Amino acid sequence: MVEPIPDVPAATAATAGERLLVFADYHAGLEVALRRDGVELRSAAEDRRARLLDIVRDTRPDRVVALGDAGNALGTPSGEEKRELRELFDAVTSYCPLVVVKGNHDGDVETVAADSEDVIVTDGTGTRIGDIGFAHGHTWPSESVLSAETLCVAHEHPQVRLEDEVGGARTERAWLRGGVNPDPFTEQSLAVDSTRLVVFPAFNDRVGGTWVNENDAFLAPFLPDALADGEAYLLDGTRLGRYDRF
Repeated sequence: MVEPIPDVPAATAATAGERLLVFADYHAGLEVALRRDGVELRSAAEDRRARLLDIVRDTRPDRVVALGDAGNALGTPSGEEKRELRELFDAVTSYCPLVVVKGNHDGDVETVAADSEDVIVTDGTGTRIGDIGFAHGHTWPSESVLSAETLCVAHEHPQVRLEDEVGGARTERAWLRGGVNPDPFTEQSLAVDSTRLVVFPAFNDRVGGTWVNENDAFLAPFLPDALADGEAYLLDGTRLGRYDRF
């Protein structure tokens, strides 16, 4: 069972006799990439790490799962990003082991994790733990992941755009939850047994995202088609209903 934690972009999951803490799209080193594009922002590395460690201490998991894009570099992380990732891995593994499900921005993240026996890096097709499958979502999950009862993905950074009665608008991070339509997977000759799909919001609050209620183009090759009767929820737990109908 995957349970979003109120007011934070992370969830707990109980499976295979373990309690997991799961988060996605941390994007360590994001400010480095923004700087290259001429956007000067103070690094939020310490703030990000502190927020995550607060959640780790509160939930006391047996393992932490980073659901892709722990880093931000498409290639080999270096300099400031590499330091942030190493400090993140060291901080988390001081409490419990860490599984990094590789995302499209994780490049050669294995080079950072190589010094820690408590960090396991999976490939981009994901991993299965008990009855839950974990994949970042930038590519097709493996059949092992799709054989799990619940499929957890990220990559989209789902957001909703909300307007008030006077025309003011804001965007907020959101969860997407629903059933699984197997058609996109079977069209790729992938067997799928998953019946529930959870799309995680981005942990990093500085990244953009997919405005799911504005018919924005989805990024994952199987979304939105694979999401059956998908509903959106704000981080505080507010249920917004069908993501494509408000």
